[in-house]
Amino acid sequence: MMDWNQCPAVERVADRVSGAWVFKDTRVPVRALFENLEGGATIEQFLEWFPGVSREQALAVLKCAESSLVESGA
Repeated sequence: MMDWNQCPAVERVADRVSGAWVFKDTRVPVRALFENLEGGATIEQFLEWFPGVSREQALAVLKCAESSLVESGA
């Protein structure tokens, strides 16, 4: 499982969005990025649909996920 503690673009606040990992300073769950990409959306579409998330945050989350996969040997 991904350790989001190492990703500076996200945060987890117990009383916000049921404690889910969200993009920092937003209420947008990190899982929304992956769900939208899996559904065929582009990064540009995601950013349009979730204007509180910056391109830098989205790319940082993808980089953290990629690093996690490399480290796990997946």
